[in-house]
Amino acid sequence: MRLHTRLLLATSLALLSPAVVMAQPAPVAAVPASTPAAQLRALFNASDEASLNRNPIGRIFRGDLSHAGEFGDNISDAWIAAEKQAVIDDLAALARIDRNALDANDKVSYDVFKWQRTTDLKGFDPAIQAATIVRPIDHFYGIHTFFPEFSSGEGAAPYKTLADYEAGLQRMDGFVTYIDAAIARFRQGMKSGVVQPRLVVQNVIDQLDSLLAPGVDGAVMMKPVNAFPATITQADQARLKAAYATAIGTKVNPALTRLRDFLKNEYLPVSRASVGLSEMPGGANLYEYLIASTTTTDLTADQIHKIGLAEVERITKGMEAVKKQVGFKGTNKEFFEFIRTDPQFKFASKEAMRDAFYDVGKRVDATVPTLFRTLPKSKLEIRPVPAFKEKTDAGGSYQGGAPDGSRPGVFYFNSYDLPSRTTPGTETLFLHEAVPGHHFQISLAQENESLPPFQRFGGNTAFVEGWALYAESLGPELGMFKNPYQLQGRYDDEMLRAMRLVVDTGLHSKNWTRDQSIQYMLDHSAMGKTDATAEVERYIAIPSQALAYKVGQLTISRLRAKAEAALGPKFDIKGFHEQVLMTGALPMAVLEKKIDDWIAAQKAA
Repeated sequence: MRLHTRLLLATSLALLSPAVVMAQPAPVAAVPASTPAAQLRALFNASDEASLNRNPIGRIFRGDLSHAGEFGDNISDAWIAAEKQAVIDDLAALARIDRNALDANDKVSYDVFKWQRTTDLKGFDPAIQAATIVRPIDHFYGIHTFFPEFSSGEGAAPYKTLADYEAGLQRMDGFVTYIDAAIARFRQGMKSGVVQPRLVVQNVIDQLDSLLAPGVDGAVMMKPVNAFPATITQADQARLKAAYATAIGTKVNPALTRLRDFLKNEYLPVSRASVGLSEMPGGANLYEYLIASTTTTDLTADQIHKIGLAEVERITKGMEAVKKQVGFKGTNKEFFEFIRTDPQFKFASKEAMRDAFYDVGKRVDATVPTLFRTLPKSKLEIRPVPAFKEKTDAGGSYQGGAPDGSRPGVFYFNSYDLPSRTTPGTETLFLHEAVPGHHFQISLAQENESLPPFQRFGGNTAFVEGWALYAESLGPELGMFKNPYQLQGRYDDEMLRAMRLVVDTGLHSKNWTRDQSIQYMLDHSAMGKTDATAEVERYIAIPSQALAYKVGQLTISRLRAKAEAALGPKFDIKGFHEQVLMTGALPMAVLEKKIDDWIAAQKAA
């Protein structure tokens, strides 16, 4: 029913599209350095700077406005070729550095960088490219929804100074260029037979209709010029409002209209009725790559499917215990239906939903120092999902703040179709998306200036989402889940991640249908049909991403149990969390090696 993380897929437009499955590009010139550690840091810094030059919107997410008027390319053949060469050059430069001469932290950085760039390089395999570059937009991570939100005055792009407004106007031209290039990519796919599922295309069309319906005056990107800061003169306000209206009316909305009409009239008729990758040319090979990339493991689809089935069985037993505790007489399905429909589990209003999350936040803030030695400096805000995308958005999500604190982290809750939302799970959703989940992990990484940029600002889904799911399991230690229905919400959310292992692999490797997948989720949880539908359509749009949650959480939980067993009374939960969090998002094998080394050091102390 819930969650995705915007940060990993929003800090660079490269990640907004399945056309490109890499993130840290840049050819790196030889940089003279006196020691292997200095060489390593020089490589990281040069790679990051060149990456930001190619992906300028990524700078804005970090609070760097030096190139704020640039949109970037992110879709052309030349850009992709340059990205590939950057990966090759990075790996060659890394190979010239003596890993054995590095200290423990630098070895971790070396290993993470090597894993990331090696994985990136695999994404340039011609077969992978052929299955991805011709599907540049979907309803979950499409540029068509990302950029309007980014430019709304409520997103990552600032609108505080005259320069901010001028930069916002300049970026619109790049957005229009990208939209037309995306149409050209879709046409390539029509020729090769690699096309999006019909339901994904229809969802994108619906999103475009919603964006275009308010016209120019009500456009999302007009919001900044409807509420100027007092520092902007009246003359500049009038000029900018007219310029924004002209750009949106003559450039942006016509481009969105071209995309919508193309998808509706040309692409939708040839889109595929099937939903799984295995039913698309090159899809089976792509799914194998995506699994390895998102989970950072060598698990197969079949192995993951079986893990999911086992987890569903385990969690079901926990739900049965809750049902017994509250005295409900009936089957699990009847219990789920009771929670879905009984008025006691409904939010009275969007404001009541917001206030429930505020209440959880206050209680968590009071107890979280018992488990964590280092707390984020970045503030957290709680906001509803913007109306133009709430229909297809997750139940909850998080957008990271600026590392300098100038922009807070934001926990978004989704109040669309409010009657379908239920109060159980309020606590666990906050733990996952906010504290100590995504807000802690992302903020602590980017606030740690001793880390190289790719560790501060990059990451992998298994770690980021695995940590957030692990954070949910900390609920009892933080004083949560005392209400049995909130405990049921915890089981329900954990069940969601277990079901994802079953359903995502079912869809993309076992020919499951959309309706079959939705029914499986309704049968095994208290999810409403709106949420279950959005979840399944998410897996269809972005295959494998949802697998990473449970794989990552199971790894972190296993490593904690290993450390507790090995260290006994020497085990320090604050120290464990520090080891997991303070070097950024690690591939699972690198994380395990780090924890093993920590255990050995603690034993020797």
